[in-house]
Amino acid sequence: MSETRWLTAGEQQVWREFGQAIAMLQAHLEGQLQHDSGMPYTYYEVLVALSEAPGRRLRMSELADKRRSSRSRLSHAVSRLEANGWVRRESCPTDKRGAWAVLTKEGFAALEEAAPGHVGAVRESVFDPLTEEQVATLGEISAAIRRQLSPRCAAAAAAEEAAEYAGEVVELPKSG
Repeated sequence: MSETRWLTAGEQQVWREFGQAIAMLQAHLEGQLQHDSGMPYTYYEVLVALSEAPGRRLRMSELADKRRSSRSRLSHAVSRLEANGWVRRESCPTDKRGAWAVLTKEGFAALEEAAPGHVGAVRESVFDPLTEEQVATLGEISAAIRRQLSPRCAAAAAAEEAAEYAGEVVELPKSG
């Protein structure tokens, strides 16, 4: 077993600032969407993914992958979006277990109505306080973190998916 590489005082401070900034940003964006559009951020992101897909449709499994969500969580969200009339499911003729999520005209209209306020909140919260150089650096930092985590996230998602099919509950390891 390898020895723990503890964070330095400077790293600890950066880590706490980063964590607090992310938590505050997520809470702010969630609150803005709920207040202005009556939808959770998760639903907004599903509508965005569908709006950007060819034909405004994605297989449920692909949508889950794009949203980095389990299929069961995504299925619940899509059920709520269906109840609003924003998404409809269509069966997949080539795969009896597969289904498509399709963005409806009403869903696209809801997205078009919600987008300006959301983009304004993102711009005000993330981009306005930063210089152009800081924005470029943030992009580089974000890409580096994503590259480091992508294989681990893919493996965890595969394990969770396999467990869902087997009817098991998966306890994922906590990361710090």
